[in-house]
Amino acid sequence: SSTILGRELEIVRKAPGQRGFQVQPKRWAVERIFSWLTAHRRLARDYETSPAHSETKIRWAMIGIMVRRLTRGRPATRPGPRVLLRDVS
Repeated sequence: SSTILGRELEIVRKAPGQRGFQVQPKRWAVERIFSWLTAHRRLARDYETSPAHSETKIRWAMIGIMVRRLTRGRPATRPGPRVLLRDVS
């Protein structure tokens, strides 16, 4: 691990001899944030040529995500499996 821009950076590599998929520590959090960001049209592709513009778009997207969550007023829910009711007559 190393320190970059005042942040601790830990690179997690596959274990030697590992075959197939294995969950890596904290990787799910990074993947989840990437999925949130790519839901925004301008961040789905690399349209920006300037790193400063890219950073600005990412900040705007995260501000939008946080504001939407703060103003929701209730805990987040995830839809469960649908139950289809059939008329058995």
